[in-house]
Amino acid sequence: EVQLVESGGGLVQAGGSLRLSCATRGITFQLYNVGWFRQSPGKEREAIICTNRWGTHIDYADFAEGRFFISYDGANAYLQMINLQPEDTAVYYCAVDEGFTALSLNEREYDYWGQGTQVTVFS
Repeated sequence: EVQLVESGGGLVQAGGSLRLSCATRGITFQLYNVGWFRQSPGKEREAIICTNRWGTHIDYADFAEGRFFISYDGANAYLQMINLQPEDTAVYYCAVDEGFTALSLNEREYDYWGQGTQVTVFS
């Protein structure tokens, strides 16, 4: 059974940075496409950034450009976030796509999800 556990969320002042981690049990990230998503209060979950299983391609939402960065090593994936703003306040999720499909920001392509970690940005 694949398990994903996010950590690293918390309170941060606007302009600050955080690095979220996603630990896995049962898989190694090099076999999966990996994505990060978030859900803000009252909004639908949205994609942030994803990378393919070989780490050769990255796709990201427009708002993520230059501020959100994805990486992984073995059993851990990471989301580095810089220059955070109050609108980045959300629950952040990691997810993996176990199928051999093209890299996608579409959450329907992802098969396993973590429980999420809260990020709150205050001004």
